[in-house]
Amino acid sequence: MIKVLKLYLAENLKKQEDRQINNKNYTKMVEIKFFNKWGIEGVSVEDAGLSRYITIQPRLIPKTGARYAGNRFHKSSTSVVERLAVKLMGSGHKSKKHVMSSGHNTGKKNGVLRVVEEALEIIEKTMKQNPIKVLVKAVEMGAPREEVIAIEYGGARYPKAVDVAPQRRVDLALRYITQGAYIKSFNKKTSVAQALAAELMNAAKGSLQSAAIAKKRDTERQASSSK
Repeated sequence: MIKVLKLYLAENLKKQEDRQINNKNYTKMVEIKFFNKWGIEGVSVEDAGLSRYITIQPRLIPKTGARYAGNRFHKSSTSVVERLAVKLMGSGHKSKKHVMSSGHNTGKKNGVLRVVEEALEIIEKTMKQNPIKVLVKAVEMGAPREEVIAIEYGGARYPKAVDVAPQRRVDLALRYITQGAYIKSFNKKTSVAQALAAELMNAAKGSLQSAAIAKKRDTERQASSSK
């Protein structure tokens, strides 16, 4: 009876080991990467205030087709790579230079995804590291913490400094990055993919050569003087 029990336990143990090996092999086999090139190993959101609002879940093709559009705060469920592509389709107006940001890529999702993929390839060749990590760092560094709003007292308007909501911080960072890329590539020899890659790399380093970093510093300086 004891021998039968030992054989039964040994057989079950072997089955469990085989199952664990199969699960590991299956996990490796179905690993999903952005554009089937870049995973998220070693990629994390260091800013605690943005950790719930920057999604780095990998997608083979970051194109959800407005799947989350009916949900509140749906943008937080969309990967940061797709949000960057969406901003490239409509980066928003910058002063009176609407011609740089309006109409060129509206609705051209496949086109802007190719631009994003090419920009990530340039980052990988230049910095010799995972470009998804550089993108996440660029968004963290370019997200302003304070901004200025106008309040009205007795018919007079006054500037007032306010904290920026986390989801708006991510939106503003992506807007500044894409607008900076368009300014550096519009009617110039530099392609938009090259300009986007340079903007992301400079933003990740915290360099003032990045339009996002320069705009963030300017915004926070105005807010500091309005307190």
